[in-house]
Amino acid sequence: MHAFDVVGDPVRRRILELLADGERSSGELTAVVRKEFGISQPAVSQHLKVLRDNGFAVVRAERTRRLYAVDSAPLQELDAWLERFRRSWTPRLDALATEIARGKRAHRTHQDDPGSET
Repeated sequence: MHAFDVVGDPVRRRILELLADGERSSGELTAVVRKEFGISQPAVSQHLKVLRDNGFAVVRAERTRRLYAVDSAPLQELDAWLERFRRSWTPRLDALATEIARGKRAHRTHQDDPGSET
């Protein structure tokens, strides 16, 4: 499965977001995903399997629990692939951030002016 197919699914992206904060048990992941997406435990297990099989997550056994963690290697590969596109959107995003900051500054200045009406 292509890396973008793996991360293209919202359930798998959510699992990766949860794992970004650190190792989690399959029970914890299942509880959150079932609540947020309304899917069955076997469906969550299938998503975890896809993440494992494609190298995005690693699992280790601790007694009866299965603990999952992110394997960053595939994410680094995606990041490297996206790098060539960042060159085109980064200047535009920087310009947008500058305009937003100018607008906020102008808004604060307008509010701080005792002669202005708010």
